[in-house]
Amino acid sequence: MESDFDELDRRLAHALQINGRAPFSTIAEVLGVSDRTIARRYARLRSAGALRVLGGVDPTALGAVLWFLRVRCAPTASVQVAEALARRPDTSWVSLTSGGTEITCTVRTESETDSETLLLAKLPRTPRVEGVTAHSVLHAFYGGPDSLVAKLGSLDEETIARLRPHPVPHRPGPVRLDDGDRKLLAALATDGRTELGRLAAVTGWSPTTVRRRMTELREYGVLYLDIDVDGSLFGLGPRTLLWLSVAPKHLEEAGAALAGHPEIAFAAATTGPTNLYASVVCANQRELYRYLTTRVATLPAVTHIETAPVIKTVKRAAKTRGPDPGETTVSPMWHRRR
Repeated sequence: MESDFDELDRRLAHALQINGRAPFSTIAEVLGVSDRTIARRYARLRSAGALRVLGGVDPTALGAVLWFLRVRCAPTASVQVAEALARRPDTSWVSLTSGGTEITCTVRTESETDSETLLLAKLPRTPRVEGVTAHSVLHAFYGGPDSLVAKLGSLDEETIARLRPHPVPHRPGPVRLDDGDRKLLAALATDGRTELGRLAAVTGWSPTTVRRRMTELREYGVLYLDIDVDGSLFGLGPRTLLWLSVAPKHLEEAGAALAGHPEIAFAAATTGPTNLYASVVCANQRELYRYLTTRVATLPAVTHIETAPVIKTVKRAAKTRGPDPGETTVSPMWHRRR
């Protein structure tokens, strides 16, 4: 319930969205409270599953291909098929939509061969799957470190500037990960605020090496920090997925406009029967209607739109636990805007 949280909780969430590894002393100073208060608040929120910092990985920086899949199956089979997809290590955001007759999910494939195997062989042969529509992600307009919390937070520009970490230069790839990198990223995926000493113990590196490698992975675009947030902290309702067809000439304009909407958690250009996808979070159905008939209605050259309310999320990004991200999280971790 929204009443379970107060303004300091929301300001803390916004601060961690800006700089997930900022010392509690720094956050306390800019928010005007004590270090102990911030540490206690974060511990309480994290323990309740309401807020935590996580290390996100952009698979495309490692050469992977991202797909949105829409899997149609009989209602009696949808939960079973969704759970089977959720068990795959290459999936995230596995959700039931459209009254339970369709499953949507994100799949990461490491090569074109992997894509062909998944799309042409494995999924269509899954029992009781009636059809699969695949959309390859071409360009992300909003998502990843560009969290919805950045749009909803109440911190002013001066406070944001004091918290914002120093930008890192872009380092062109390709980048190869070794066992130490994988251990580092796995530890950060569980807790993005893991202390350097603990990360050193996990990787077998020195704290100096850990710090240097984290910086390098950020420069390559592989690593970013994200927050997992209880959506009710900001009064958010469940997610709705939008699939839009836009004239190619106006696709960039429409995608950029979507990215600026406060209701948009993620937006991307894709291949497939429709070419623009978005994840929308509104407080309720009335607000969703208002959004569709005002902001979406003014997008240029939209010729077709489908809305698919998410009724259950079986798997989230990089996690296998937790209920619907419309209720408990607002930032799909694996996406990174380019």
